[in-house]
Amino acid sequence: MQKRAWLGGCLLMAAGLAFVLLGVLRGEHQTVLQKAIRICMECIGLG
Repeated sequence: MQKRAWLGGCLLMAAGLAFVLLGVLRGEHQTVLQKAIRICMECIGLG
C-alpha cells in the first residue's frame, strides 16, 4: 500500500511540474508578475 501511495505522489508531482513548465513556456509568469506589481502598487497607494 505504501508503494502505491508513493507512486501516486510521484505522478501528482510530475503533473504539477508539467503544468508549471507549460505555464512558463506560454509566458504566463510575466502576466502573474505584472498583476502582482499592480496589486502591490494599489495596496501601497502609489498607483
